[in-house]
Amino acid sequence: MKRLRTVLLASAMLLPLPLAAQDQKTLADIRQELTVLHVEIQRLKREMSTTGAPSADVSGDTVLDRVAAIESELQRLTLQTEEMNHRIDRIVADGTNRIGDLEFRLVELEGGDLGALKETTTLGGGELPASGGAAVPAIGGEATGGESAGGELAIGEQADFDAAEQLLADGAFQDAAEKFAAFNQSYPGSPLAPAAEFSRGKALDGLGDTREAARAYLAAFTGNAAGPVAPKALFELGAALGRLGQTDQACVTLSEVGVRFPGVAQEAEAAAEMAKLGCS
Repeated sequence: MKRLRTVLLASAMLLPLPLAAQDQKTLADIRQELTVLHVEIQRLKREMSTTGAPSADVSGDTVLDRVAAIESELQRLTLQTEEMNHRIDRIVADGTNRIGDLEFRLVELEGGDLGALKETTTLGGGELPASGGAAVPAIGGEATGGESAGGELAIGEQADFDAAEQLLADGAFQDAAEKFAAFNQSYPGSPLAPAAEFSRGKALDGLGDTREAARAYLAAFTGNAAGPVAPKALFELGAALGRLGQTDQACVTLSEVGVRFPGVAQEAEAAAEMAKLGCS
């Protein structure tokens, strides 16, 4: 696992960011982003504080009326609790991913050892929410087993994802890539984010932009390294690295497909790709 993480970090460094991002991103910018995350955490803590007396109305002329009112109020509060829990889970997942990215960039800027980076601590402590909720749509015509990165989908989220997938299926690669990029901007921390990044990578591959496609596959894998999209994302990342001439990184990445996901269809594909690259 540590070896793969080192290779993925090296791959990310070998896939340069756009020139504008390289020129403008500074240590101060990264610290500012950390401050923004801290403010967001404090705002969530304030939402956990009460603002006044409870407003629940459980009155009624008869016992049955009161029971009905209590049941209605329980349903309302349960719904609000679930919505708040989902929102917090989404913020925790997104915040944790951002902190991991910031840690990587800080170490890179300060000249530290990227291979010594450990797993990012979950924002707020505890563990990230387990898989469940809405099903992730099929990628490349294969079922994903109804797993997701956790939580339900926002209104319009599934429709936007499906619209981008249709563009990809129709061969409108430029429009599909832009649509998936807009999706990830509109729905940060979405359960569909790894699938969207994977499909964006396929669209970029269709445009012949192998370098940016590799970055998208890397994002898809690191977004949920145990999810249904992870085996395909890891294979496509290794294959893209091979096409970019980064043979050593490609061989290590491809070899991890069978190690991490034994028995998946991509295991045989990875073996064939390794043979083609002449991996030892």
